[in-house]
Amino acid sequence: MNYVGKSVARVDALSKVKGEAVFASDMSMPGQAYMKVLMAHRAHAVVRAVDTSRAEALDGVLLVLTARDVPSNEFGYYSYDQPVLCGSGPKPYTDRVRFVGDRVAAVVAESEEIAARALELIDVEYEDLPVVCDMEAALEPDAPLLHPELGTNQFGHHFLRNGDLQAGFRDADVVVEAVYNTPAQEHAYLQTEAGLAYVDEAGRVAVVTTGQWGVKDRKQIAHALGLEEDQVRVIYPMTGGAFGGREDISVQIVVALAALRLQQQGQPRPVKIVWTREESILAHCKRHPFRVYARWGATREGKITAAEVKMYADGGAYKFTTSIVTSNAVLNALGPYEIENVSVDAYDIYTNNVPRGAFRGFGGPQGAYVAEMQVNKLAEALGMDPVEMRMRNLAREGSLQTTGAPYPPGVTVREVTEACAERAGWLRGAEGWQHVSGQRGNVPGEPGKVRGVGIATAHKNVGFSFGYPEACTVGLELYGGSQVERAVIRHSASEVGMGAHTVITQMAAEALGVRMEQVELISSDTAETRDSGAVSASRMTFFIGNAIREAAEIAMQQWADEERPVKLWHTYRPAPTSSPDPVTGQCDPNSAYAYTTQAAVVTVDTETGQVEVEKVVCAIDVGKAINPQQVEGQIQGGLIQSVGYSVMENFVERDGKVLTPTLSTYLVPTIVDIPPEMDIDILEIPDPRGPWGARGLGEVMNMCLAPAITAAVHAATGVWFDQFPLVPERVLKGLGKI
Repeated sequence: MNYVGKSVARVDALSKVKGEAVFASDMSMPGQAYMKVLMAHRAHAVVRAVDTSRAEALDGVLLVLTARDVPSNEFGYYSYDQPVLCGSGPKPYTDRVRFVGDRVAAVVAESEEIAARALELIDVEYEDLPVVCDMEAALEPDAPLLHPELGTNQFGHHFLRNGDLQAGFRDADVVVEAVYNTPAQEHAYLQTEAGLAYVDEAGRVAVVTTGQWGVKDRKQIAHALGLEEDQVRVIYPMTGGAFGGREDISVQIVVALAALRLQQQGQPRPVKIVWTREESILAHCKRHPFRVYARWGATREGKITAAEVKMYADGGAYKFTTSIVTSNAVLNALGPYEIENVSVDAYDIYTNNVPRGAFRGFGGPQGAYVAEMQVNKLAEALGMDPVEMRMRNLAREGSLQTTGAPYPPGVTVREVTEACAERAGWLRGAEGWQHVSGQRGNVPGEPGKVRGVGIATAHKNVGFSFGYPEACTVGLELYGGSQVERAVIRHSASEVGMGAHTVITQMAAEALGVRMEQVELISSDTAETRDSGAVSASRMTFFIGNAIREAAEIAMQQWADEERPVKLWHTYRPAPTSSPDPVTGQCDPNSAYAYTTQAAVVTVDTETGQVEVEKVVCAIDVGKAINPQQVEGQIQGGLIQSVGYSVMENFVERDGKVLTPTLSTYLVPTIVDIPPEMDIDILEIPDPRGPWGARGLGEVMNMCLAPAITAAVHAATGVWFDQFPLVPERVLKGLGKI
């Protein structure tokens, strides 16, 4: 059967259209109780006392939980640095509130309304502490410490050294220096955080929730509850958007604890929690803001000779995934370029801001912004076209990365750059690339409005990096008589809206030579599957596709040998990566990449400061489009999200307080904000390591539109903006109008 490369209907399409699809917030069980959590609403304080007596006395209240009820009051993605509930306990400093969304207590009641009323009756005595919200101020010797046991607010240092930096600058004819500030970004997924917990027939604490890596959730829940991992079950129904934000724990532990406590008290009941939008914005992670000091040099011929970068990453109150995000930012801050002499330092910093975590691109957009801004500024300083500047420095097959290791096979960054440039109005002549009409022009008939064109390039890793023992496990079962009549695929990949389960079904049907209707998926339930890894890092199609192909070969051989039915588990392991050298930071960081180049046409109203993105051009190499329609949808969605990131999504914090806690104050793109023209060129140059040649694409289209838009605004106005989003106030200040 031929399914790979076809735009088949999504397997969940009909259920979503008919309203039958079940999301975590839709889940209900007979006799369920309802939970609300009490958030601190202060940035830094010691919890001196918590009095729950009035709340417990309220009719309809079943349970009130505080720190003393949590067996092991700690959790975290990579390290356990966050209390489940803030309050005194055996572990030092769990009584610290470190950001406004820290949780102090939880109420379980007969209704959500009663639970909300009970929260108002909980009396908490706080001792406020000094607040530190600026990442560099947090490193000062007298800065307040968020985690005093560490003796510092810095919890990570990532670096890269290669070549002779000073020699590189001596060889340079021009040097460009700048300070960049990239913003926080709210995920703003359609579905807020939600969970339903109960004790199942096997005695396991089961949590039906939203997430991206069930095994990781299970590990943290089990640790906090003092249980073995096999005593916890995590189930993901459909999830209404993720963008990385579901990798980190939100409601899972506290709702599981409530169900367990009710069971232990002889009143077993399911417990449900759904965060409001404001709770979601206040309490869950955001994209990391960065402050970056960059100094790059190049010869008059356009060869980049040296790049020096110092990066500060605001991790917020807890670690979450900061260290890996920052490591990826280090790589991307040098772009997909051949640069012999480099020095990069990046620091992970605790502040009293909302924690920062995984977000689509995972440090890549912040790093790419720096690299692409520097390349565009070098081109301007040299009087060189920005496309020509890129073509003189871009990596090619066989190039060494700035980490010293060769690029994985299948380097196509030049191909996507050429394709994008041509569609965006550039031509290659005898003297190199030039834009046919220049990159700036006035808007006819609209005084005060100017138009500009900008371009940027990026690459993005596929899968985890830096020596992580990457793997993806699937189960495969074949049933039938003389022919395979039914195939069962067991995998843990969550469906977060991008169509993963459709693509998995297509690849399984293709690999086994059966109809899609003959493929059954058992997914996203830790009791029924093994670890397929996270739905993140653009990895799922690439990794699970390879796992399915390899498993299918083994299974079909067993079937041919008349071992029927066939039942097996198979683990795919990619080419290994390596961890950074402790002295130089050099390593073989990634086993595969995806590549894109993007251009933007913008109109700037110099009287109002409004930036309108009129057109986006995107060339992207997907290797092989397993489902072309879904591929196009993924690209469009990522580009729209990038437009929001670039020009409108202004997340505002002040002294640890969130000033944009709703979607009426934090603005995301609506239908009227989508660029009227989106010109997408999907290249299919097979990745030698990908299933059917496919590359990961979930994140790469989010990488470089911000610097392309910024370059377009510069082309239009002559002003460089080193901070975004480019909201009207910032633009007017840059133009000297206010």
